[in-house]
Amino acid sequence: MQLLGPAHIRDLAELLDVTPTKKLGQNFVIDANTVRRIVRVGGVEPGDVVLEVGPGLGSLTLGLLEAEGSVVAVEIDGRLAAQLPITVAELAPEASTRLTVVHEDALKVTGLPAAPARLVANLPYNVSVPVLLHLLQTVPTLAAGVVMVQAEVGQRLAAEPGSKVYGAPSVKAAWYGAWRAAGQVSRQVFWPVPNVDSILVAFERREPPGDERLRSRMFAVVDAAFGQRRKMLRQSLAALYGDAARASAALEAAGLPPTARGEELTMEQFTTLARHGSE
Repeated sequence: MQLLGPAHIRDLAELLDVTPTKKLGQNFVIDANTVRRIVRVGGVEPGDVVLEVGPGLGSLTLGLLEAEGSVVAVEIDGRLAAQLPITVAELAPEASTRLTVVHEDALKVTGLPAAPARLVANLPYNVSVPVLLHLLQTVPTLAAGVVMVQAEVGQRLAAEPGSKVYGAPSVKAAWYGAWRAAGQVSRQVFWPVPNVDSILVAFERREPPGDERLRSRMFAVVDAAFGQRRKMLRQSLAALYGDAARASAALEAAGLPPTARGEELTMEQFTTLARHGSE
């Protein structure tokens, strides 16, 4: 199967009068080897239903189809959404029936025409974490995958407690599963060349530690804890729990010292804390 190269990408962009924008986080992959690497890290097998977000001009889409997966591609840009099936029909006609394009904002997706088991995407950098968390919440069939994100964001997603980059995204992502950094990506494989480094982050989903109500409560605790990062939790959680005394009582009930700080707690500890008095 023929994948898109630099000339293809620029020709398509000119045809559609597309100028990549920072607003939509558009940086198109122009290197076939990088595309195949992402697909390989994503563990895509023949017959897998794969969710792709922000397919753009189709670089990664064609790589996923080459691996004999079926692709549900969510694209916010109407020009790109309309062109993607045409591009696939021209370069991989035998794979056309395995592509479904959803013209929608990924942050507003509430249902999909198929049940994807994998997420493989070059996520728009400006909204990568919100999109990722929204999809994990609303598409429960997603069991594993890999996303390409800004290096700083990817390091946060995969961070462990105590790390300098451990924060709210780390804890929230851990609710859904295990995350690991899966390799850096050169700036030179994109058009236009971004001014930030990129990284692949792979994940495997696991059974969440509670229901949707507990998840919402835990996320609120996490936001409060990291909203005032340098403060002890009895202080940073005071407003959420009512006052510092109630926050201290909840911490003690969860088996945590009132002097603890958010960057020290695991996802499991945050979940335990959320069970105590954060109504």
